[in-house]
Amino acid sequence: MAHTPVNHPARPIYRAIGGLVGLYFLVFGVLGIIASAGNDVLAQNDTRILGQGTNTGYSLLAVLLGLAILAGTVIGRNLDVMVNQWLAYVLMVLGLAELAFIRTDANIFNFSIATVIVTLVLSQVLLMVGMYGKVGTHEEKEAWEKARLVL
Repeated sequence: MAHTPVNHPARPIYRAIGGLVGLYFLVFGVLGIIASAGNDVLAQNDTRILGQGTNTGYSLLAVLLGLAILAGTVIGRNLDVMVNQWLAYVLMVLGLAELAFIRTDANIFNFSIATVIVTLVLSQVLLMVGMYGKVGTHEEKEAWEKARLVL
């Protein structure tokens, strides 16, 4: 993976951005659980949080995603890179699947267009954070620089 930088100078900023994405999912999920209390877990109704459609099921999933992202960010040591990249791909698949089913009975997470857009944007942010957050030894950084500069 010669294209993935090692010890990028802006790594702390990217790590903080990843933490903010995790915090967003956590807050969104908690607010969604509160707002959808009393409804069915996969209810398809007009529950909205921060302008996005949700239900108890997606709110619980958002809490789990937020906790996983925050745990990876806190632990670090390239675990955050792996967590951010894999969850970015999962969120892309989820967002595109919900976009495909948005006006059908298969919209189990009660997504709206705003939810799809936010999910896809946050997945791209997580992917970017994962690509620039890799940590390595001085030798690994030099090897990456050498591979990057070779034509």
